[in-house]
Amino acid sequence: MTRFSPKLNRRTFLAGTALCLSGTAASAQMKIADLRGSIDSEDLGLLPNAANDQTAQFQNAVNRAVERGRALFLPAGTYPVANLRLPSGTLIVGVPGRTRLVYQGGGGQLIRAEGVSDVGLTGVTFDGANRSIGDFTEGLLHFIGCKDVTLDNCEITGSSKMGLLMDRCSGRVENCTISGAAEAGLRSNEATGLAIVGNTVTDCANGGIWVHRWREGEDGTIVSGNRVERIGARFGGTGQFGNGINVFRAHGVMVSNNRVADCAFSAIRSNAGSNVQIIGNSCLRSGETAIYSEFGFQGAVISNNIVDGGTIGISIANFMDGGRMAVCSGNLIRNITKDGPYPPEVAGFGIGIAVEADTTLTGNVVEGAPKFGIMLGWGPYMRNVAAAQNVIRDCGTGIAVTVVDGAGSAVITGNIVQGSRNGGINGYRWLEKATGELNNVSEFSNLTVHGNQVAG
Repeated sequence: MTRFSPKLNRRTFLAGTALCLSGTAASAQMKIADLRGSIDSEDLGLLPNAANDQTAQFQNAVNRAVERGRALFLPAGTYPVANLRLPSGTLIVGVPGRTRLVYQGGGGQLIRAEGVSDVGLTGVTFDGANRSIGDFTEGLLHFIGCKDVTLDNCEITGSSKMGLLMDRCSGRVENCTISGAAEAGLRSNEATGLAIVGNTVTDCANGGIWVHRWREGEDGTIVSGNRVERIGARFGGTGQFGNGINVFRAHGVMVSNNRVADCAFSAIRSNAGSNVQIIGNSCLRSGETAIYSEFGFQGAVISNNIVDGGTIGISIANFMDGGRMAVCSGNLIRNITKDGPYPPEVAGFGIGIAVEADTTLTGNVVEGAPKFGIMLGWGPYMRNVAAAQNVIRDCGTGIAVTVVDGAGSAVITGNIVQGSRNGGINGYRWLEKATGELNNVSEFSNLTVHGNQVAG
């Protein structure tokens, strides 16, 4: 029987690395030429599967590789370490799934980098072993004020806090797996040019991917092609936690082509995020509102998403707090429920799409929302809403529009409403039905209702 030897000669390593990295070299901002003459960590006394703590040897190996302008290659095996510091120019390459850095605990953290640039980690597993992390940090891996950080094809697991925390950083996190974090899997604060692409984030207790800012401002993070599943709400609340992808105070964020499933609250939640784009995502079995754009945002495009399961499909809300200006088009929403994770508030649950101000709804399909297929406005909070060419099937009320005094204008035209049990297009004062059918005729000067097809 042939035994695997973790020790590779330089030529074999370079050839294998060239093959493994050929698809990711551009994103990691490195070329095979950069790996020529790479340092094997064993040559610096860092041995895989050692029984004792290897922190000193590991830190020395990293420092020596950086001093020589080389990549550090880690053969397959386990490395027990803690409190590692990464200097500028660090490039660490492991064997995907087989090179494991295991956190030794003691109230510290696994890796920290601050004020550095050009850091690359690829093919390495970072295992927090659910051990205690110090009060000075919220992440197993913490990057602070770093430029051009790349994590590629890495795994981060078992953190007793956040898995990966990036404060004021630029770079890329791609093709990584993050799981089992006791808080959020990945949190970015005030990014300076960050892409979070093609990752898998699962089984985290409080959140999946967070794009946050301490103060509102332009952020521009790209969150695309990720798979986020089974996200809990350990800290409870009514939506602050338990979201697959959460944008908070960050403007200009793009959230596209992600698959988000089985989150305690929202699949995608943007709070005070202006100019957010939420496009082409698949949102399955959300515990509360599947897609949310809320509070003081100005500008949101929510298009071509699939929502299957949730208490509200899409909510574009809080005109009272300045939330306004949105396009909601081409979304498919189904299997909405009235049963939420907390007692119903405001309009309650069971709504397909809810909007309030300066918003167009076109070409959406809503099926099976038990309360309202589409809800236009809430009390006096409605202005400049147009609902056109939507299809609403088998809902409680097809389209509910507020007729409370002080509400602004709405145009409801060219929609197909079929099988609504409590009315096709009706006016509401808060949650009280206040009119009969408004199809093609309206007694309210602020409402234009015409050209709709309503059928039993």
